Amino acid sequence: MTGDTGQAAAASAVVRNTPARIGFWAAGAGVSLILAIVMTPMFWLMWGGFYTASMFLCGAVAIPAGHLGRRRGKRLGGHDRGAALFAIVTGWLLILCSLTLLVAYAGLMAGLGFLVGSAN
Repeated sequence: MTGDTGQAAAASAVVRNTPARIGFWAAGAGVSLILAIVMTPMFWLMWGGFYTASMFLCGAVAIPAGHLGRRRGKRLGGHDRGAALFAIVTGWLLILCSLTLLVAYAGLMAGLGFLVGSAN
């Protein structure tokens, strides 16, 4: 009988910090999108809006999930707090990169429009 209660206690001792893990995976997906942009610049030129919007969404998911994970990790004795911090920092960097890409893309379009206008 005591073996059954020990197994039940061991099973309930497994703690999961789900928000931290969600934030970690969203941040990882955003970093992979940055790597995809660097490794395949032609695809970014064709599908730039998709890459930029996906990076922004990954950052927008990673930041609140990271904050929730940090708070929950504090209650769980520090479980996955590092992953949550990674999600927060990477999420902000993803949003910064996506806004930078948006400004660069708008500047490129404005510059091309100016060149076409001055050629006529």
